[in-house]
Amino acid sequence: MAYDLTTTKILIIDDMAPMLTLCKSILNIFGFKNIYLAHSGQEALDLTIRHDPDLIITDWMMKPMDGLEFTREVRKNPLCPNPYVPIIMMTGFSSKLRVESARDCGITEFLVKPFTSRDLYNRIVQIIEKPRQFVDADDFFGPDRRRRTIKDYEGPQRRDDDSKANPQSPAQTSSAQLLKKLRDEAKNLSKK
Repeated sequence: MAYDLTTTKILIIDDMAPMLTLCKSILNIFGFKNIYLAHSGQEALDLTIRHDPDLIITDWMMKPMDGLEFTREVRKNPLCPNPYVPIIMMTGFSSKLRVESARDCGITEFLVKPFTSRDLYNRIVQIIEKPRQFVDADDFFGPDRRRRTIKDYEGPQRRDDDSKANPQSPAQTSSAQLLKKLRDEAKNLSKK
């Protein structure tokens, strides 16, 4: 499905100017118009607090604040307006240990460099169409790290039971509202 992304606010963070330019160009093609660019984690944190983006794409390796530290700040800092904002981590590191480290930090999706525009689009669609519940535990706050349902699991915290107890997390509500907004805008455009 095609989405009207013109009013969606997106923040891209990378300390390499050519990567920022490339990502911005790709996102412009997708239809994003409200794109904020940051060259560092601290600059991105300031923009996040000020503009409350609907989606964040961050590089991993930056100084002095890397993408993981930035993500932890967004998820825990009381000044950040939306700790549930979807965050895509883009990096050249693809080892299982690195992916798990990013996931455990609160990253929503993972994008390995070099990536195609289709790869980026697929991550964005995944966030819009299949929002993940958030987990708030003593040592973790972020999107649910489980991606699949184990059919023969009989324990007390089976996901079907979890969703009945907590039908929609704030993150799902936020993504659902974004999806509804995009669908309404697409309908309005088709009527014109």
